[in-house]
Amino acid sequence: MDYSLMTRLAAEFVGTAFLIMLGNGAVANVDLKGTKGYGSDWMLIAVGYGCGVMIPAMMFGSISGNHINPAFSIGLAVAGMFPWSEVLPYIVAQLLGAIMGQLIVVACYKPYYDQTEDTNHVLGTFSTINSVGSKLNGFVNEFFGSFILFFGAIGITKAPFFQNNLGTAHFALGFLVWTLVASLGGPTGPGLNPARDLGPRILHSILPLKHKGSSQWDYAFVPVLAPILASIVAILLYKGLFL
Repeated sequence: MDYSLMTRLAAEFVGTAFLIMLGNGAVANVDLKGTKGYGSDWMLIAVGYGCGVMIPAMMFGSISGNHINPAFSIGLAVAGMFPWSEVLPYIVAQLLGAIMGQLIVVACYKPYYDQTEDTNHVLGTFSTINSVGSKLNGFVNEFFGSFILFFGAIGITKAPFFQNNLGTAHFALGFLVWTLVASLGGPTGPGLNPARDLGPRILHSILPLKHKGSSQWDYAFVPVLAPILASIVAILLYKGLFL
């Protein structure tokens, strides 16, 4: 079935909002004081992000392709697998969805934001930061994490093994993200997605949070640029080798 551009944009908006609610919501549950999950381990966050990708993929993979990531839209367009005319509308829908998802996270966790004094923990529920303050290490981590994400995503969805059951392929994407966060998430979060980082960071900079601290805009280019470059390289490489 062919869906209109507006329908597909609605899917990208809702899908990205779900990603942020489930992913950043898990971070908030672990890092904000007083929550039921406060002080839980990293696997809770990995599960949140894995399901934050899996559930929208199952819902919208057959409607919009479930990009929910500007880097993926750009990489597909560079490889000739997605129309350039739709890249900007997709990115706008993804950014707005990320902002809406983060607004919902803040609404749900507002009392716990108020009693969390660690400003890095507060920012970490919005956007990524490098744990040792290194832009180089952050870029390396985001690039290779994103490379695996996009190479894996295009490989899973285009593999002959899944062509008669793309639902299973989209299900598998959740496990890919779950494993990525568990394996390579330590240094930065990770972002792997410009909308996932930039939309909430914009919101962090304007909301009157009690213990806000810096939005760290000097680092913000890392989780935007690295995933875009990784997406282009990964999708072109996979297309050149296997398609």
